[in-house]
Amino acid sequence: MAALGNPEMLTRKIKLWDINAHITCRLCEGYLIDATTVTECLHTFCRSCLVKYLEENNTCPTCRIVIHQSHPLQYIGHDRTMQDIVYKLVPGLQEAELKKQRDFYQKLGMEVPGDIKGELCNMKAHLESQRNGEVKSEDAAKEGDEKPEEDNDYHRSDEQVSICLECNSSKLRGLKRKWIRCSAQATVLHLKKFIAKKLNLTSFNELDILCNEEILGKDHTLKFVVVTRWRFKKSPLLLHYRPKMDLL
Repeated sequence: MAALGNPEMLTRKIKLWDINAHITCRLCEGYLIDATTVTECLHTFCRSCLVKYLEENNTCPTCRIVIHQSHPLQYIGHDRTMQDIVYKLVPGLQEAELKKQRDFYQKLGMEVPGDIKGELCNMKAHLESQRNGEVKSEDAAKEGDEKPEEDNDYHRSDEQVSICLECNSSKLRGLKRKWIRCSAQATVLHLKKFIAKKLNLTSFNELDILCNEEILGKDHTLKFVVVTRWRFKKSPLLLHYRPKMDLL
């Protein structure tokens, strides 16, 4: 019987190509970028690939199950866990993607979003530490531990979205402060909970949030809403809320 401490039993190397099928997009056949999962069947694709596909289809590209007859985009959601796994497994992928995004914004003469700047700075610092050697002496390690806590920033600087929340029903009162600014990674569900709390509603399920008179899915991120519903319009993003009983 093998000993429990045998390193050969604890270490198992897996080649990247052995798991490529699980971390690539079926539509573009590349590694997943901004991984997005269909809630009906849990198949995952690049967000841009899936959104483009669903402009003319309402079924999953993999299993062909009907996502929704008329609004399939409301039944897909950002899969942050899957994207984190892909970035950790594929060397250099995250850095390359962030540089592409930065170059895209600079080419259009637009300001680079804060989350992209933050990620690039973090990666540069990480690469510099690797070049200088990962193993530190005991004295250097102690010196690093004594640095002030404010020098270490462990928080992501997310891209921000400005929103105007307007009431679209006489059955609800409007918010005292309808202008808010929050992370682009926040979802419609977060907004529902925020509005319900501010208006002292019994449940956020009593609300619908609309953009351009279209009801938004609760799993949509604000970045997704801006890209798909507000792409060529100026900030802020205008959203309306109303009770579900007001459905047209």
